[in-house]
Amino acid sequence: MRQNSAEAGPDAADTRLDVRLDTRLGVRLAELRAERGWSLGELAERSGVSRSTLSRAERAQISPTASLLNRLCGVYGRTMSQLLSEVEAEPAQLVRAAEQRVWRDEASGFVRRSVSPPHAGLRGELVEGRLAAGADIAYDRPPVPGLEQHIWLREGALEVTAQDVEHRLTAGDCLRLRVWGPTRFRCAGPEGARYVLAVVLP
Repeated sequence: MRQNSAEAGPDAADTRLDVRLDTRLGVRLAELRAERGWSLGELAERSGVSRSTLSRAERAQISPTASLLNRLCGVYGRTMSQLLSEVEAEPAQLVRAAEQRVWRDEASGFVRRSVSPPHAGLRGELVEGRLAAGADIAYDRPPVPGLEQHIWLREGALEVTAQDVEHRLTAGDCLRLRVWGPTRFRCAGPEGARYVLAVVLP
């Protein structure tokens, strides 16, 4: 449950930003579906996500998970950063550290910081990811087939599985992938993991 403004603590400003982002994101998701003339039922068939979940996401009644956004990005032919950039007011060339968009998937313990200045036309982008100890995230498909990813682990240990091959990374290791199918990010160690992800569109 989100904290209301009367209970403002150190994370209150971030919480209010999350609420506004969820609202704008819901509006954009509804726009993308309307642009294609799809009903919720048609989108559910294409994405494998239930109609009720799609409806609640579009009305900002839930915060979309990383897995849900990944499925919708695949249907709409966008990376996650491209989708998130479309709900930003004014794309900038320079984004200060304090202004970089942070998105949290509370259910999985995943925190995603968009480091690159947002722009819908980006071919390459930098993202910082943080996974809590024990976090395990599985994506059933890439948002764009053939997406190139460079995963540079800065802290902790991380297991990345792609094309049925598991790669075990420790701090300083860098893994390069072309993503065509399912991937899995697992933080199995006693501590969390922090990594830099470079994403390049094919």
